[in-house]
Amino acid sequence: MAAADGVEGLALDLDELKHLQSVAKRPRVLSLISSEIQKLEKLSKDATSVSPVPTPISTAPKVISNPALSYSTVASFSWDQDNDKLKIYISLEGVDQEKMETDFKPMSVDVKFHDVQGKNYRFSLSKLNKEIVPEKCKVMVKPTRVTFTLPKASKGSWLDLLYKEDKFKPSVEKEKDPMAGIMDLMKNMYDEGDEEMKRTIAKAWSDARSGKSADPLKGYN
Repeated sequence: MAAADGVEGLALDLDELKHLQSVAKRPRVLSLISSEIQKLEKLSKDATSVSPVPTPISTAPKVISNPALSYSTVASFSWDQDNDKLKIYISLEGVDQEKMETDFKPMSVDVKFHDVQGKNYRFSLSKLNKEIVPEKCKVMVKPTRVTFTLPKASKGSWLDLLYKEDKFKPSVEKEKDPMAGIMDLMKNMYDEGDEEMKRTIAKAWSDARSGKSADPLKGYN
């Protein structure tokens, strides 16, 4: 665009000088104008003959996702945290950062490592405990380790890296049916309890089914 503006400006200057040449009378003035016109004509010719500069082509390697590629799962890793961020550490030798694919989302992490000593690896966290900030996530690659820094969406300590559904928390449907919640609570208590608790719950359950008690927890209290 700048080159086009320069050529157009030279043409306007030439037109104005030629106009002055047509009205000038004195020989010295005519000579000066004529000399300047020749200079501008040469500049204009040179400007139009310059070839456009080619757009540089990036030679950086690009990883093209191929669904047909096979990956080994990275199952071993460690992590720590502070109030603002998480850090995940993966021991993997020979990683080339330019051959990595990273997909950070608010509740998940998916990373693919290509051509690591002839193999492809994948590290995935499908559901984090809480949200992170994807656009601020960072990757640091060292000869034998890869470190991911994941900023937390809200400050605070996480009880665990991954989300775990509270099995004691009743769902909306169970809240509508109190007995369904009681039955689930008894089942969880039975699964987690010792032999004496299991016998007590089993008896209460049997009594409730046989009609001896309308409350399946009565025998337990």
